[in-house]
Amino acid sequence: MAEMDAAGAPATDTPSWFTPKRLLAIFCVINLLNYIDRGAIASNGVNGSQGTCTASGICTSGTGIQGEFSLSNFEDGVLSSSFMVGLLVSCPIFATLAERINPFRLIGVGLSVWTFAVIGCAASFNFWSISICRMLVGVGEASFVSLAAPFIDDNAPASQKSAWLGIFYMCIPSGYAIGYIFGGLVGGNYNWRIAFVGEAILMLPFVILGFVIKPLQLKGFSPSGSYGKLRSVDLVASEVQETEASNGNGGAFSIAEDSSVKSSSFATNGRNQLSKFGKEMKELLVNKVYVINVLGYMAYNFVLGAYSYWGPKAGYSIYHLSNADLVFGGITVVSGILGTLGGGYVLDFMSNTISNGFKLLSVTTFVGAILCFSAFCFENVYIYLALFSIGELFVFAIQGPVNYINLEAVKPSLRPLSMAMSTVAIHIFGDVPSSPLVGVLQDHVNNWRVTSLILTAILFPAALIWFVGVFLPSVKSLDDDDHHEDSTTNQSSTTPLLEEKLINITESSSEP
Repeated sequence: MAEMDAAGAPATDTPSWFTPKRLLAIFCVINLLNYIDRGAIASNGVNGSQGTCTASGICTSGTGIQGEFSLSNFEDGVLSSSFMVGLLVSCPIFATLAERINPFRLIGVGLSVWTFAVIGCAASFNFWSISICRMLVGVGEASFVSLAAPFIDDNAPASQKSAWLGIFYMCIPSGYAIGYIFGGLVGGNYNWRIAFVGEAILMLPFVILGFVIKPLQLKGFSPSGSYGKLRSVDLVASEVQETEASNGNGGAFSIAEDSSVKSSSFATNGRNQLSKFGKEMKELLVNKVYVINVLGYMAYNFVLGAYSYWGPKAGYSIYHLSNADLVFGGITVVSGILGTLGGGYVLDFMSNTISNGFKLLSVTTFVGAILCFSAFCFENVYIYLALFSIGELFVFAIQGPVNYINLEAVKPSLRPLSMAMSTVAIHIFGDVPSSPLVGVLQDHVNNWRVTSLILTAILFPAALIWFVGVFLPSVKSLDDDDHHEDSTTNQSSTTPLLEEKLINITESSSEP
């Protein structure tokens, strides 16, 4: 974090170790670990299976988490989504805190919570204890989800923004796939608890890095912008209150009076923050481009969330794949890498505009939906694997473009909140309900093929919603007086923030 000197001017020292590519690489590894955790808990090795009993009364004990805690399919589905509770509650909080606390430090705090929560999962003793720990995993992930993409967008070359986001979001399918394999191998050969311990050990170096490296600044919240303004306002308000109180009491404060002044200051600040949050939320909700983009993303994530959790079990049931974790993980990692990277690079090749982004989203989702739906209609496992692999390649191509639109459709200072609320929406209406609902559907129909076809059909409405976005105007209003500094910062978006030392010095010297 660039520190404020005694006069209130921002210090000019900047991180020397980071480069834009190193930042991207570090964030990719962290994102990969987040999704390895999700893939691991969904794998048959960690998630396990229920115990079974034959008609003759011979019972076989279950395996993994489901077997050890005797979970129903509904409880199992709830467990997969419980971390979302912490994620959904915490995302808006971290996005709001980014206006007062350096976002890079917030990421460090979040990763610390994530690491301790994963260790708690390894030590859990029943359904409720592991559910609470999964909620805390979501709290830890929230800071990273809200703030990582704006950092990447700030530092990516102007002509490669979508490609850089594609590289970052490539870690979602890759992480899931590696998690399937990791969870299957560790849980199958050792114990499911060891998988969580391994995740915590891998994340620990990045937790330390988040606190020892000089933090970066986020565009729209630079020292000469929001941080300075907030601190200056707080300082002036505090001084006015102290002066008024001093004048009214002859310079003598009682402890009770001082406490009253501070309480009033906190209450006023809280009301101001809530008012500002409400105003920013209204800006997002009246932004048609942003709303349409998130609506399509919600439907898409409903399907992908259930795919990621129930995929190995469905593959095992329909096609009798004994190594479903490895097969499904292999398909996901290859299709995910090629599809996500391809989507980002294709959008940059087309010219990374919002309209082109919507065109790419609608076409790739529609084609992917046809292929995946067709795959479940075939009895032959090889035809299924071929069609589903190609279908997933198209489906995963949306990751870079959809998040590019989320960032570009709003002002720079709204990007953390736009990412946070997008995350909240796609989870609360997407993969949070989808896993348990698919579990209930499967309990009712008892046919994974029918369940999979019904689930896959939801991709068609997603493609239609994004197609509507092609016809929406996509002009960003950056001329608001309250965000004048955002407009100024955005004009130099081709210069990575990590190389803006001279710019910060100039801004500092030009202030009255």
